[in-house]
Amino acid sequence: MKRALFLAAILAATPAIAQDNFPPAPPIPEPKPFKLPATETYSLPNGMMVTLVPYGVAPKVVISLRVRAGEVAAGDRTWLAAMNAEMMKEGAAGRSSSDLATAAAGMGGDLDVSAGMQTTAVSVNVLSEYAPAAVSLVGDVTLRPNLPAGELARVKANLGRRLTQALAQPSTLADVALGRTIYGPDHPYGRQIPSQAQLAGYTIADIKAFHDGQFGAKRAHLYIAGRFDAAAVKAAIAKTFGGWAAGPEPVKLASPHQPGPKVILIDRPGSPQTTLRLSFDAPLAGTSADIPQRVTNSLLGGAFSSRITTNIREDKGYTYSPYSDVDFSPDDALWTFNADVTTNVTGPALGEVFKEIRRMQTEPVGAEESKGIRTYMAGLFAISNSTSGAVVGTLATRDILGLPANWTDTYVPAVLAVTPEQMMAAAKTDYPIAKGTLVVVGDLKTVVPQLKALPELSNVSFQTVTVP
Repeated sequence: MKRALFLAAILAATPAIAQDNFPPAPPIPEPKPFKLPATETYSLPNGMMVTLVPYGVAPKVVISLRVRAGEVAAGDRTWLAAMNAEMMKEGAAGRSSSDLATAAAGMGGDLDVSAGMQTTAVSVNVLSEYAPAAVSLVGDVTLRPNLPAGELARVKANLGRRLTQALAQPSTLADVALGRTIYGPDHPYGRQIPSQAQLAGYTIADIKAFHDGQFGAKRAHLYIAGRFDAAAVKAAIAKTFGGWAAGPEPVKLASPHQPGPKVILIDRPGSPQTTLRLSFDAPLAGTSADIPQRVTNSLLGGAFSSRITTNIREDKGYTYSPYSDVDFSPDDALWTFNADVTTNVTGPALGEVFKEIRRMQTEPVGAEESKGIRTYMAGLFAISNSTSGAVVGTLATRDILGLPANWTDTYVPAVLAVTPEQMMAAAKTDYPIAKGTLVVVGDLKTVVPQLKALPELSNVSFQTVTVP
């Protein structure tokens, strides 16, 4: 201990010498474009798409089948796709759930089935030598699930608990209210949660009908990324999925937004925090305005070093983790700012958000700040695609959104090419404060007077709602 203190004292006493002898930091090189290795995409005669991505050096491989049979395909039967996914885990091709887990573990990995808004995904991450067997396992779970009636009550009970827990969170209430407000209560994006009665009412016949009617080869895309024997994998794919019926075309969904301005309120008396959602329409993925908007969003609120975060988190301490992002769906995009702020500074915090939006709209971003955020985004894209699983996720999103095959190669150059002038134009077009939709969950008796004092909301009608 004494030696450590003595060394610390010596170092503290000679900072100039240490600094003088320390070499200067090397210059930061320009970001390099992200480029995937040569991938192969082909289709089976039944319409199923396959993408093979040789990636990485570890002897592992990710196999993920994405089927366009998510909640959108379930229509007004909210969470039926999620219940089907949970039941698919309960066994397949005559094997139990324990058998499936043991089989995956024997290949050095594990099996997962999950349902989102657009797709149901059946995925496994295994040692490379087991890639063909893993393809067969994914096929069994997808094509021949047992869907055992005896497990349905337990699965429904688990989902019921998740629903109860979700509804206890103000973030869930805010997201549900925002979806209903933007898309309407009869649109799939506006029906994010079921009632407990609806959830409890689903039968095994409902689940089998959903699986039989919504799963098909024309809705499916199999992604394989990592180290694998391509010939052996292709043979396994043809054997496993070649006989799958084509099935229906993917669901086409129009998603018109209900116009703002609107302020939607949900009361939580005594809440110490206010949950905020502020949303605007966003450019669709792949359009000419898409990348400039992404860069603008990153500087405004998307990055941890963003202007909004620096303002209301670092400088003023109003909130811990504010952020903004764009939620992309096929033929739809919505920009949303999210934050939980201290109740008694809800109005000031939102006022600062409006101020930062206006600053982006009226003041050109400096060259250094602009370059910094673009460099950050370029580096983040490379880092976030450093694993096989992450690459599969990126490619699956690319394909769901209908982006071109070379999108991953062109993304970084496109980001680096965005100018400060384009950022200002994007802020003016994409963040029209007078047309925004604001959702507020909190202690309304404390919060509403603060909101009404903001000039931006002085002429906007306020509506109080309940969720669910």
